[in-house]
Amino acid sequence: MIPRVVVLGAGFGGLELTTILSDALGDQIDIVLIDKSDSFVFGFSKLEVMFGHQLPEEVRHYYKDLAKPGVRFLQTNVLSIDPTTRKIGTDSGNFEADYLVVALGADYDLAATPGLVQEGTEFYTVPGAFAMRGVLENFKGGPVVIGVTGKSFKCPPAPSETAFLLHDFLLSRGLRDSSDITLVIPFGVPIPPSPETSEAILKAFAERGIRFIKDNLVQSLDPSRKIARLTDGTELPYALFMGIPIHRVPQVVVESGLTNDKYAWVQVNRQTLETSFERVWAVGDVNGIGTPKGGVFAEGGARVVAAAIIAQIRGDAATAHYRGLGSCYLEFGNGEVARVDVEFLAGSKPAGTYHAPTSGLRAEKDAFGSTRVARWFNR
Repeated sequence: MIPRVVVLGAGFGGLELTTILSDALGDQIDIVLIDKSDSFVFGFSKLEVMFGHQLPEEVRHYYKDLAKPGVRFLQTNVLSIDPTTRKIGTDSGNFEADYLVVALGADYDLAATPGLVQEGTEFYTVPGAFAMRGVLENFKGGPVVIGVTGKSFKCPPAPSETAFLLHDFLLSRGLRDSSDITLVIPFGVPIPPSPETSEAILKAFAERGIRFIKDNLVQSLDPSRKIARLTDGTELPYALFMGIPIHRVPQVVVESGLTNDKYAWVQVNRQTLETSFERVWAVGDVNGIGTPKGGVFAEGGARVVAAAIIAQIRGDAATAHYRGLGSCYLEFGNGEVARVDVEFLAGSKPAGTYHAPTSGLRAEKDAFGSTRVARWFNR
């Protein structure tokens, strides 16, 4: 019988995994790729839409365009996961898997931060980022707080990038002199694994008059008073709050027994990403391996898991091990893009290498997106 692989989640991890499996095995494998959304949006594209550089429809890549041997895409909600039997319940029926990959990412717990739902201005969900475009277009100036509300969040450079791009946006509108920008994050520096990158960001913040508040979270908002309260007791007034919500494990994963708490990420083998259940892996943001929550790390994990599944199907020994390698592009504003290369699992602590902004890195970032669209969506 043809082996069946069920992949839950069609983000970086799910798309890369199914592409590798299809390329290697084609019609010799039955891959069911499940996601509740109809399209994929790169994280960096949300910023492009927010600041008016692209339209929402320009950054959507529709799953209906997937056409790969052995792959079926199903847009539906995952209702249950039994990791022991590898049975999955969905709105569209039930599936049994020979190999199960959970790549459902991280959900957002807006209600966990008092006042955030009422304020309604977060930019990490796709709808929230797209709505922020209109908010910014109507902004008349005043203090802006870009605030992280939880310790673990996707794409750690993104809040700093947002501060740089907001600076440019306000300058272009003639609003920079009447607007303060404050960034609140839970780290001591913007990019802890790379002191050189952090130094460059802090220098650029100082040059642009962006206030950086370290080792803090936004604990609550008072929308009636337009006040953000930090964990150290500080109160920051704002005319505009741009929030990064608390991240949590998807509820269906909590109920599956892969973890028992909505804030406890799925534990996996650090080298193979396999869970404690046989032939069940957790890839990307949903696992607790210790790498940042970002697409490039999910993609790297997918390669390791794909190699393991291919080896098992062919009766070979798996040799690929996950190292937590990743390269992140950083928008510095004014059209400049830098890059930081980080390895998280090789030594006693993560190590990063900084590459200062160049025109070549702008082109490289553009190619990062276009080559993946071509690879995953056959364009």
